[in-house]
Amino acid sequence: MKKILLSTIALNTLLLAEVGIAPLKAKSEKTLFDRIHAKGDLRLRYESIERDDDENKYRNRYRLRLIGNIDLTDNLVFESGMRSGYANPTSGNQTFQDDEALSDYFWQSLRFNILGVSYKSANTTYKVGRQPFMMYRPIRSQLVWDNDISMNGVNYQYKDDTRRITLGVNQPTLEEASVAKDDVTLVIAQYVQTTKIDAGKVNLGSGIYYYDGFKGNTGFFGSGKGNSLDANDLYENDYHIAEGFAEVQLKNVLGKPLSLAGGVAYNFGADDNNFGYDVAVKLGKTKNVGDWQVKYSYTDIQEDAVLGAYSDSDNFGGGTAARGHAIRTSYKAGKNLYLAGNFFFNEYYASKSKTDVEVDYERVQLDMIYKF
Repeated sequence: MKKILLSTIALNTLLLAEVGIAPLKAKSEKTLFDRIHAKGDLRLRYESIERDDDENKYRNRYRLRLIGNIDLTDNLVFESGMRSGYANPTSGNQTFQDDEALSDYFWQSLRFNILGVSYKSANTTYKVGRQPFMMYRPIRSQLVWDNDISMNGVNYQYKDDTRRITLGVNQPTLEEASVAKDDVTLVIAQYVQTTKIDAGKVNLGSGIYYYDGFKGNTGFFGSGKGNSLDANDLYENDYHIAEGFAEVQLKNVLGKPLSLAGGVAYNFGADDNNFGYDVAVKLGKTKNVGDWQVKYSYTDIQEDAVLGAYSDSDNFGGGTAARGHAIRTSYKAGKNLYLAGNFFFNEYYASKSKTDVEVDYERVQLDMIYKF
């Protein structure tokens, strides 16, 4: 943690000097309490998992997220955040234990998933340290990136009404739970072009996500999550991923906003089993009390299309080597209260199945979420 914090301070100083940003004026006119911003949410979940090649699971879980930011100046913010889940990079879920008091494991599971600084000026943002990902995902697609992924490094984004450019250099092996024997570097570059139309807008995007150091490395976070491993549990391939997508956002269809999207991912670091895609549609938006939304998606992702440790952790039970349907629903029941249900109807590839044949995987999640 000290290494991350010191690197954050040093890199931010160099970055600001390099781009020639003028000295910043401290917000002396505001008190400390005016400059502190805190928020969080608590999710309670009932979950069932039924699969043909293993025992079924039925469990109660929670996820707690806490965020506290401090405005150091008008443009510079120190950002920090914690979540439950024993440092799982793609999930803050923690299962309630029947034979343990909650106090015995509640605080033990909290880890920093955000710890860094952010500088914002006009249309540009610079982030240094451990930060939430900045890549755009059409209809929150998790084909390449899970919702909860954090980046560990230096990242930049330019955004206006017509385009979004994201660049970064990160080190995934700085994750607390990483068990990779060798360091891995991730270089990201993404471009999104936005075109306004009378009925809404269209987003066209592409990205390159270049991991350096996975081939011959140990399984990230203890397993390959569907990726190809050799007899010694070492990665057989590198992950040099190209992504492309299109998204249409319509303002009003039958009184509700409607979005449609499709995306593909192709890994140039593998010779075969390296392609994945998803298509999705979302109707509605939970902005006001009583609002609802529903999203349907179909995903088919081969073993080495993306890095399984960082893709969707709910669909397919996490990772790659599967195909199937996902239905996600949400209802705003109160000012800060949401009810949600997620339903997954999947099929594992034979390579991921414990019986070496394709098997069915079904998962149901019923959530109550309170934001504060």
